[in-house]
Amino acid sequence: MASTVTPLPEPLDPGAANRALEPRLGSRRLYLRRFSRNRGALLGVALFTLLGLFSVFGGLFTRFAYTDADFAALTQPPSATHYFGTNQGGNDVYAEAVHGLQRSLVIAVSVSVLTIVLAAVIGAGAAYFGGRVEKLTLMVIHFLLVVPSFLILALISHHLAGDWRVLILVLTVFGWMSTARVIWSLSTSLRERDYVLAAEFMGVGSWRIVMRHIIPNLGSLLIVNLTLGVVATVLSETALSFLGFGVQTPDVSLGTMLADGSGTITSAPWLFGYPAALVVLLTLSMTLVGDGLRDAFDPTSTTAALGGRR
Repeated sequence: MASTVTPLPEPLDPGAANRALEPRLGSRRLYLRRFSRNRGALLGVALFTLLGLFSVFGGLFTRFAYTDADFAALTQPPSATHYFGTNQGGNDVYAEAVHGLQRSLVIAVSVSVLTIVLAAVIGAGAAYFGGRVEKLTLMVIHFLLVVPSFLILALISHHLAGDWRVLILVLTVFGWMSTARVIWSLSTSLRERDYVLAAEFMGVGSWRIVMRHIIPNLGSLLIVNLTLGVVATVLSETALSFLGFGVQTPDVSLGTMLADGSGTITSAPWLFGYPAALVVLLTLSMTLVGDGLRDAFDPTSTTAALGGRR
């Protein structure tokens, strides 16, 4: 009697159901669905939202401004009057934390947006035009990448008295090169796509092709880099201000608060602990959001295949 062999069942693919459903969803709904199933990303959004609300409305819960000095309460620990305590000059640490977080967020978001816009236009433009424009652009990018940008940032910021608007400008000028290099690399393949060639055949202008047909197709990369750029800018601004080259008094940022509290960690830990906690929460939230966006835009990621469960 001939024996029959029962075939083994196919291994269960945890992402098969998700991939079967993907063609039925629009791209935006699909990305949102993947992102919303990522618990870490949702936690990051919640943290960033709370920090944003704290920076905007936190000042309503105290009667002190960050510039007010209470000379009757110098270096006092947290209390019902001064929620986060006071510093050596009698300034309310809670009011400084609200303003410092607001200043750091404005700098970080502004620099990240400006950097992405500059990198997208330069990188995609160099890839599309090619030839001498491409060679010259890459030459400038490679030159700026080897320049000690942090030292130049410190010198310029210190010379201009730590104006936060100037800090935004110099951080943008020296922060776009790496992203532009990646965008250029990806755009070299996009310039050969059928929709770009069809636009050229129809007589569409070169810059219109770059802005309407190449850059929008890099949207996922730009969004992820925009989010992670906020983290990098927060760390850069904090480091510069901590070293005395960023935001200067009487203005306040998280970096200046860390610098003021670094010498009193043992005697007055609240001066360093509260701004340090805000920096950690801010960087953690944006890192989680950036990871969630990367997984949402990448259909091959493990998180996307498992429905965002970590």
